[in-house]
Amino acid sequence: MSRRPNTSRRLADAGSIPFISAFHPKSRPSPLLSIGLVVVAWYLFSVASEVLSLCIGGAVDAFSRHEGGVSCTSELQRALPILQKAYGDSMQKVLHVGPDACSVVSTLLKKEGTEAWGVEPYELDETDETCKSLVYKGIVRVADIKFPLPYRSNSFSLVIVSDAVDYLSPKYLNKTLPELARVAADGLIVLSGYPGQQRAKVAELSKFGRPAKLRSSSWWVRFFTQSSLEENEVAIKKFEQAASKRSYQPACQIFHLKPLH
Repeated sequence: MSRRPNTSRRLADAGSIPFISAFHPKSRPSPLLSIGLVVVAWYLFSVASEVLSLCIGGAVDAFSRHEGGVSCTSELQRALPILQKAYGDSMQKVLHVGPDACSVVSTLLKKEGTEAWGVEPYELDETDETCKSLVYKGIVRVADIKFPLPYRSNSFSLVIVSDAVDYLSPKYLNKTLPELARVAADGLIVLSGYPGQQRAKVAELSKFGRPAKLRSSSWWVRFFTQSSLEENEVAIKKFEQAASKRSYQPACQIFHLKPLH
């Protein structure tokens, strides 16, 4: 007859194995061990959650940049508190040139003691009542910036340009930028996209007339020199200091230029 294995002996011997004995019904884990396991589990969960959040955030940001590019006018809205800190009283009378002029002007007008105007160089997309009111009052107007602006020299303390110069060829830039600097008493601020960062969608070509031509900072510096436009080192330093205090990293190139006198 075949012998039946003695399973009771095997189970009894299993108690001699440390890992198995830890789960033996008669054994009780130390309270410190339980607390330690909870702390380790919480730490691992926190690390995993943060890594997942960074991965998802990076993926969403990359997708957003690929799909819609970076709007320098939207970036201007983010940069306004930094500009106000850097330029101080010079932000009291501002002209914004670029798309969504109504939105930018409305934001500037919310600050007490600030006067603001806008020039929309393309089609006026805003249809809300606030924008209609600004256009009706002549605060915001549609004008082709390839031609002289309808303002006297030094009409504004600051002129801020966003999402406008990237759609101009050098032929028109040679006239437009000095013209923008002409109407500025204290300075001209230009926001431009980084190379490889932003492209106009096909639907926008009919509005802008051409795809965005994104140039490097070295290209712009050479162009400023050729156009007798000088960078404002004092404003650059103040802006960088204000940006550093607020941990602000611009998504567009921001150039600070002196006015033409």
